[in-house]
Amino acid sequence: MNKILLTMLIIASFCSFSISQTVKITLDANSAKQPFSPYIFGKNNVLPSTFLNNGTTADITKANEAGVRLVRQGGGNNSTKYNWRLKISSHPDWYNNVYANNWDAAAKNLTDKMPGVQGMWSFQLLGKVASNNQNNFPDWNYNQSKWWEGVHQNLAGGGVVNPAGGSKALVEGNTDLYLTQWPADSTVAIIDKWFGFGGLGYDTTFYRYWNMDNEPEIWSGTHDDVMKTQLPAEDFMQLYFKVAKAARAKFPGIKLVGPVPANEWQWYRWGSDGIVYKGRKYCWLEYFILRIAEEESATGIRLLDVLDIHYYPSSNEAAKLVQYHRVFFDRSYVYPEANGVKTVNGGWDNSQNKEYILGRCSDWLKKYKGENHGVKFGVTETGLATSDPNVYASWYASTMGEFMKNDVEIFTPWSWNVGMWETLHLFSRFRHTNFVNATSSDETYVSAYPTINTNSDSITIFLINRHLTETKNIEVDIQNFNIKNEQPKLYSLSKLPANETFVSHSQNALKQKFIDLPQFHISVQLEPLSVNALVLKAAPTGNSDVHNEKSELKLYPNPANKHLNLEFSMPESCQVAIDMYNLNGQRIVNLADGYYPQGTNQLKIDTSALPAGMYWIKLHAGSFSETTKIIINH
Repeated sequence: MNKILLTMLIIASFCSFSISQTVKITLDANSAKQPFSPYIFGKNNVLPSTFLNNGTTADITKANEAGVRLVRQGGGNNSTKYNWRLKISSHPDWYNNVYANNWDAAAKNLTDKMPGVQGMWSFQLLGKVASNNQNNFPDWNYNQSKWWEGVHQNLAGGGVVNPAGGSKALVEGNTDLYLTQWPADSTVAIIDKWFGFGGLGYDTTFYRYWNMDNEPEIWSGTHDDVMKTQLPAEDFMQLYFKVAKAARAKFPGIKLVGPVPANEWQWYRWGSDGIVYKGRKYCWLEYFILRIAEEESATGIRLLDVLDIHYYPSSNEAAKLVQYHRVFFDRSYVYPEANGVKTVNGGWDNSQNKEYILGRCSDWLKKYKGENHGVKFGVTETGLATSDPNVYASWYASTMGEFMKNDVEIFTPWSWNVGMWETLHLFSRFRHTNFVNATSSDETYVSAYPTINTNSDSITIFLINRHLTETKNIEVDIQNFNIKNEQPKLYSLSKLPANETFVSHSQNALKQKFIDLPQFHISVQLEPLSVNALVLKAAPTGNSDVHNEKSELKLYPNPANKHLNLEFSMPESCQVAIDMYNLNGQRIVNLADGYYPQGTNQLKIDTSALPAGMYWIKLHAGSFSETTKIIINH
């Protein structure tokens, strides 16, 4: 044979083998359980009577059906100039015009229509809020309120439009005509209105989380009608301290969430640079954490509960997007959009290409506040530059999985694309309250995020295949979990169409199938770009008898002494595995592993070396499984 042809055949054979290799998932049900926050199942702007009156009862119904547990309702940049007394706000992305925005009604809708769901609103730190809507730019008369590139011009307050477009008006509006002063005591007085004596009587239990405004490091861009030049970082910190202290005094149990930077560059930069403090240049988030720690130490007042960031990657390449869940904690991931991180140490270091921004913040929190700082993490705005529902679902599921794993407190994506309702519903419906760790032999494409209940008798493993084209064969090995004698279920989302498929808990795109009872491990196939939930129940333990649908496994004598006779009948020849487990679900020994013929088969087992006590014998034969109790006396 031609040597070149032979070499090509060998290479082709090797490549074929590597593509079809099985991905191994391993977990131990007895490993440390970590409760995780239900508020990672969150969303922005669900409730009606807020954010330019968006939101309908249908939105609330869908959110309830999908399992939303937290609603961030401030409206992003629309919260920065919100006047809760007059229920109006200046819209920074639409001529700065002032529109109705009724947080009181939205909060009431939360209590009435989403019982048990947590709400999140915002304090204003900019110092100016809307005062009236009598000085709006007449956008309907101008172009029937259609979007064009001039919508960012500052025209409220009598400005003159620049018909050439762009963000600069010919004459900018007078802010004094539509804004008023708003100091710290004004912004936190909403606490008295909602929760105080003689107020609206809202229950603080469901209104604990408050953003400390929104994206302040870019106010000179988003709110340039008020702030032409970005204020110094320390000036913002003083605004933050005043509001945080006033809010804590009125509402001791409040959860203060900040500083809410806009994106990757702003995680590290204040405006266009770092911050010089005490002779050293700091990146923004490190400086923020340092100053919070110093002020808390000086005053004894807790000023931060959740460190919150925003994240809007620019890539539209699917292969990159499905990896962006790794930006937050993965210290080995080379992030293709790494930019601001190159300035993390003050200068420009092109070798800095691993982001792990929340991992970095964790390091800074420990450095400046100590090991037991108690600050959690949040991501309250994010979105992808794609409309592919399967890419969105894979990224969203992976991110929720990483946030369960790393104990993130809040996750409320801003952009809400097709595929996200379905993914949220799958996670919220089938998750348990505790996370246990798992390992994957191919973490780049396949991840497992197991959750387990308090009694350790039910596990849901969320399995995500991020590969764009390949179906992945998966083997799941679970230690210390004796699977019940019934076929497990696999729930899957894959090949989602461009149109929304989620209607309700009972009408959606979720596919389910029974998988074979494991012989040696659980075997499943995951379609490309799929999100899956493997639901497993444990066999009964303790003194209760196991219910056997078939009596094909016989043990005698029972109780046994030094020897045990095991007899099993086979309707047809097949592979058989027989294992012994202790009461904790740990496999003690493999008793049989091989191909057995049709008919009755017998084994004699030496039990003299086993401690006296109760055990379980589990038989796997083809798709059949049976578990029987045995007592050993010596």
